[in-house]
Amino acid sequence: MSPSMGKRTSKRGAPADWEARLEGVAAAFDRGAHQEALAGADALLAEDDSLTEALHWRAAALTELGRLDEALETYSRAVKVAPDDMELLLSATECLVGRVGDDREAVEDGLALCARGRKLAQRAGDVELLFEFLLWEGIGLNQVGECARALTSLEAALGHVPRSVEARLERTIALFELCRFGEADAALEELLGDAPDEPWAHHYLGLLAERRGDGKGALGHFARARALAPEEFPPPVELGEEAFDKAVEDAVKALPRHVKEYLDNVTLAVEEIPKDEDLMGESPPLSPCILGVFRGSPVGERHSILGTFDPYPASIVLYQKNLERFARTREELIEQIGITVMHEVGHLMGLDEEDLWQRGLD
Repeated sequence: MSPSMGKRTSKRGAPADWEARLEGVAAAFDRGAHQEALAGADALLAEDDSLTEALHWRAAALTELGRLDEALETYSRAVKVAPDDMELLLSATECLVGRVGDDREAVEDGLALCARGRKLAQRAGDVELLFEFLLWEGIGLNQVGECARALTSLEAALGHVPRSVEARLERTIALFELCRFGEADAALEELLGDAPDEPWAHHYLGLLAERRGDGKGALGHFARARALAPEEFPPPVELGEEAFDKAVEDAVKALPRHVKEYLDNVTLAVEEIPKDEDLMGESPPLSPCILGVFRGSPVGERHSILGTFDPYPASIVLYQKNLERFARTREELIEQIGITVMHEVGHLMGLDEEDLWQRGLD
C-alpha cells in the first residue's frame, strides 16, 4: 500500500516545502521511478529521520526495488515512530507476508502487525482497511499452516466484501488444505464464473481433479494455469519411476551412519500423491501437498511383545507428484528428495515439526 498524505509525524516543525517534496516522491513512485522515490525520501529523512511518511515511501520503494532487508528495517523504524498508523501497518504486513512469505518468522511478524491493525480498524470503523487486514491475516495464517484460523479470518473478510476474488480464492485454499475437497471444488467453480482467468483457481482445480483420478481434467487445468502464469506454474520436473527411486536410494545412502540404523525395520515407499486416510488421520488434517509422511510410532515410543515383535510397523512414504511440482529444476528436486527423507527420518526419531523447522528441515 502506498503512503497517503496528511499522516506525517515529526519531532520538529515541518518546513513549508515538505508537502510538495512528499508529493514529488509519491509521483515518482506512482510512475515506477522507485530509485527516484527512494532518493527523495532519503533527502527528507536526512532533515528529519522521524518523518513517518518519508519512512513509509522509503520502505515501499525499497520493496519494489527488491531490497527487502532494508525495506523491513525501514518499516520497523516507521512503526516505532507511528505504531497506530493503519496504512503503515498494512504496508508492512504486505511486505512481510506477501514479499517475504517463504520465511516463517517474517510471516509471524506480519501477523502480529496485522492483528494490531485489525483492532485499530475495528475501533475506527474503517471497513475498507478492516477487510484488508482480515484478508492478509488469512493469507498469512494459510502460509504458516493455521488454515482453520485462516478460514475464520477470510470468512470475516468476505462478510465485508463478499465478491472479493482474492479473499474467495484464499478461502478455497484453506478449505483445500483442511481436506474439505467438495467445498473447495464448488467454491473454485463459482470463482471461475467471476474470474475465468485466475491461474491459482485452475491450479487447485487441477489438484482436486487429480485426487479424483480425473487425469485428463487435471492436465487441462494445470495447462491453463501454466498458460496464464508461466512463472508461477512451470512444468513439473519429471524424473520417471526408475530415476526417482534411484534418487531416494541415494538420499538414504547419504544419511549419517547413526541415523541409518533407525531405518533397519522401516519400510521406505514412493506413492504419487497422499491418500485421504493419510491426510485425515491427524487433527488438523495434513496438507494434500505434503512431500512425505512418516507412518507409525517414533523409535522412543515403540512397544514390543516379548521383546521381539513391534505391533506398530513404521514406514516412510514420499509423494512423487508433489515433489516434482515443488521443484523448479532436476537438481532442486534431487536435493528436496534428500531433505524430505531426512525430515521423515526426523519424525521417526521423535522430532516434531518445530524441532525440524529449527534444524532447517521443514
